[in-house]
Amino acid sequence: MGRTGMETPTRTTYRIASDQHGGKMESADDTGKRDPGVAGRNARKANPIDVHVGTRVRMRRMLLSMSQEKLGELLGLTFQQVQKYEKGVNRIGASRLYELSKVLSVNVEYFFEEMDASLEDCAASAGASSGTEINYVSDVLSSRDGLEMAKAFSRISDPRQRRAIVDLIKSIAGEE
Repeated sequence: MGRTGMETPTRTTYRIASDQHGGKMESADDTGKRDPGVAGRNARKANPIDVHVGTRVRMRRMLLSMSQEKLGELLGLTFQQVQKYEKGVNRIGASRLYELSKVLSVNVEYFFEEMDASLEDCAASAGASSGTEINYVSDVLSSRDGLEMAKAFSRISDPRQRRAIVDLIKSIAGEE
């Protein structure tokens, strides 16, 4: 408080924090504390649609038995950038998505397939959370183990053996 008993206003300073998508305005008071209301509220949370698209990139890359290094090389990127795209941490721009579709031999629409309405609703709402339910198929096929399991399973022609494997997995997972 000042001499007159009135509170002294806190001075706010602004700076532009640059990132790959342009600047974001952040503010800090005289104490140096950030004002989370000025910078992006969800600056650390990946958008669920970006996560879904990244998962589809990873799934397709793995189906082609292509490494992140090789995909990065074909796109002129580092494997770290490919990792960030696949995790949904970095958003994939339209031209990059087009390049990915050509390199991975799919239509651009492929990256949005199996995206359920809950993801769309979640992304449209303010304060979208990345904890939405993901489609089981995409979830399984985006892991190396899941992809290997699916490939091996598809080579089994006997329906009784397939059923026995499904029952075994359900039993291990605790489902009846």
